[in-house]
Amino acid sequence: MSEPERCGPAGTLPEGARPQGDLPEGALRPPSLLALPSYLASHVARIGHESLVEAVGRSGLRLPHFATLTALADFGPLPQHVMADRLGFQRSHLGGYLDTVEERGLVRRTRDPADRRRQVVELTDEGAAEQRRLSAVAEASQDAFMACLDADERTTLTRLLRRVLDADDRTDG
Repeated sequence: MSEPERCGPAGTLPEGARPQGDLPEGALRPPSLLALPSYLASHVARIGHESLVEAVGRSGLRLPHFATLTALADFGPLPQHVMADRLGFQRSHLGGYLDTVEERGLVRRTRDPADRRRQVVELTDEGAAEQRRLSAVAEASQDAFMACLDADERTTLTRLLRRVLDADDRTDG
């Protein structure tokens, strides 16, 4: 897969290409769509997601595996159902993700002493080390993806996106 141009001119055609219809010279996407934040966010998210998936994938893991390790690094041991809810995963899918990282010795599942029907998941020492390594890989992929923004712009973008996400989380209860 060729590396897409990062932070190039938004919505422009490659040099020599001709626009269709009444679009402004050099327009790749309809200007009316480029005025919609959700349209822009979805396309930028796709680019960043592909970069992150590729970076994490080099370790032989998938993004959901990295997410489970990171949730445990951030929150500590969690009941399996709580982890699924916090990550927005279907509970049945989380079991498969955990099987993979457990087979690699990165997590351990034990019965919750307070409720034997539940499993508590925790990082092993190897899992904590792998999570730190993957976090550095993820940060590097995001640095490359956002290379056209300076540190203040990245901070502002992240803060604004968090506000939207936090508002949605409050709405979902």
